Amino acid sequence: MPQVTGRQGTLTPERILETTEEVLRRYGPAKATVVDVARALDVSHGSVYRHFRTKAALREAVTQRWLDRTSARLETVVAAEQPAPERLRRWLAGLFDAKRHKAGDDPELFATYMVLIGEASDVVDRHIRDLTEQLTDIIEDGIRDGDFAPPPEDAATTARAVFDATARFHDPAYAAQWQLPSIHEEFAAVSALLLRGLRR
Repeated sequence: MPQVTGRQGTLTPERILETTEEVLRRYGPAKATVVDVARALDVSHGSVYRHFRTKAALREAVTQRWLDRTSARLETVVAAEQPAPERLRRWLAGLFDAKRHKAGDDPELFATYMVLIGEASDVVDRHIRDLTEQLTDIIEDGIRDGDFAPPPEDAATTARAVFDATARFHDPAYAAQWQLPSIHEEFAAVSALLLRGLRR
């Protein structure tokens, strides 16, 4: 594929995705077009389509990138040299913190991504799968080290149960509640209950 350059240098998928996010913030998902993205990059819209074959593919990719930021941040917790209960507590807190900041720091962009997520169920499914696999790794470590009791089902099923039990603190459907004064106390209570349930 021949390289295309615009005002800011060589056109890459990463540059296209960064610019798409800026365009979405400016125009919103209903009005933002591939032409708007190309214009912001100072290239033809055909150059954008060389990297992303359709508008839907571009919107899926930018949504995946947005969600992957959270997964990457939490992966550092999974890999930390700490006992599994402490990593699980940090992981749950990290997920809540990441989602809460996305909703509170840039509400217009958050609303935009809620629209895109509604269009990209496969992307959301992959994100949830990534997160529950991280939880599974932590729980398996805890079982191996004797910190968690072996569950009646497998670790993956337990991980999904933990994920579902904490949905109020990471599912965007509950975003309006994340600014309540009591939310941190409620999160701490739910996390402590789950950790007590997992321990031997």
